[in-house]
Amino acid sequence: MMCIKDKSVKAAGRILIVDDDEDILSAGKLLLKRKFTHVSTCNVPEHIPTFLSGQTFDAILLDMNFGPGESSGEQGFYWLKKILEINPQSVIIMITAHGGVDVAVDAMKLGATDFIAKPWDNEKVIATISSAVLLGKSRSEAHTLRETNKVLVEAANSVGKQTIIGHSHSMQQIHSLIQRSAPTDANVLILGENGTGKELIAREIHNQSLRSRHVFMSVDLGAISETLFESELFGHKKGSFTGAQQDRVGRLKAADGGTLFLDEIGNLPLHLQAKLLTVLEQRKVTPLGANEAVPFNVRVVSATNIDKQMLKMETKFRQDLLFRLNTVEIDLPPLRNRVSDIASIAHYYIESYCKKYNKQPKLMTAEALKAIESYSWPGNIRELRHTIERAIILSQSEQLENIDFQLETSPAVTRFSATSNQNSADNTLNSAESNQLSLPDDLNLENIEKNAISQALKKHGFNISHTAKELGLTRAALYRRMEKHGL
Repeated sequence: MMCIKDKSVKAAGRILIVDDDEDILSAGKLLLKRKFTHVSTCNVPEHIPTFLSGQTFDAILLDMNFGPGESSGEQGFYWLKKILEINPQSVIIMITAHGGVDVAVDAMKLGATDFIAKPWDNEKVIATISSAVLLGKSRSEAHTLRETNKVLVEAANSVGKQTIIGHSHSMQQIHSLIQRSAPTDANVLILGENGTGKELIAREIHNQSLRSRHVFMSVDLGAISETLFESELFGHKKGSFTGAQQDRVGRLKAADGGTLFLDEIGNLPLHLQAKLLTVLEQRKVTPLGANEAVPFNVRVVSATNIDKQMLKMETKFRQDLLFRLNTVEIDLPPLRNRVSDIASIAHYYIESYCKKYNKQPKLMTAEALKAIESYSWPGNIRELRHTIERAIILSQSEQLENIDFQLETSPAVTRFSATSNQNSADNTLNSAESNQLSLPDDLNLENIEKNAISQALKKHGFNISHTAKELGLTRAALYRRMEKHGL
């Protein structure tokens, strides 16, 4: 007799009974259909592979012996292994006689979930199958979740697949540092002005590491308030504080197995630096409201736009945390110090934005190229990218000309730094006074806003957090206005 497939609609679970005894198949199907609306039977074990190829079952009942006189259980062992080869997530319950309990136990050691002894007790069978179905669904969901996470990780990591453009001497050194440090698990600290591509470097380190198949988790510490720091990084339990309506996994645990990128690490207050140091030293994190610490396994790559000399100030940054973060240190040069790379970076973004906005491919005139190579680019690559995007949108000629970039003549801007002596504080004050906002003659509000943002950015060395604070904006709002004005 061939396999018989039940055509009824799936409800509580999908069950398959494999036995050569027609009475067992009939009784089992009659019993289980009271609880489960999809029950299939098969009395020819050789048809199991074909039968399983077309559908998935939440639980499979498998006889230990097929044919008269068989009692060794070898057939059951064989088909148990075959089913698990086809689908390792299968939940299999062995059917055996009372005298074959020891054989069923051996089957459980090989991967079976449980066993039922013949003649069976109906209530016990229903309870056993119900538990098996729940287990089967859990395994299926877990498997689907793992596969989904794999796809999401690949999609997220593909964001960092952009090539790091530049063959200047300084960038060759950067490439060398990445190639040597990436395959290790050493913590990396990336220094550089805003817009120099610190996150791109961090992603490249991850992509070249042994953790590349796992998640790259980016955390902007400058955007997280002090009150939410522990919840965001360490996680919390339901009810641990007002508003904690459910458990939350922290970023450290969410990045388990992968790379945790801590951007703007220099903006972290000293008391939170101490908490971060403790967690990184112990490699365990205790969520808010929890009693037990949870181990995690991440590689830490951090970045800051703060000057290295400021990082060495005890009043600004904990030195023990700095030593832990900068096993390898990468100092990204500003764009004005790698002029030979500007043309190739510009051509990359010109091609990219021409495609994005369905424009014909454009080239730069010699004067335009000279202009962008002579400009100081205080906002570095980010400013160059925004400038090119605006030029592609607004340009009406076949070539990009000098006027399309709307560049202002300005001196090179150095990274914002601070010292502890009073003379430096006085100089900073005088500099602020000398950079007071000058209103345009027409009092155009758009111009006023653009000038205010530009002056504040230059005052703070393009430090986004400090600029946003002075202007009374959030970081997101400042970024939107910078995008709007092409800054």
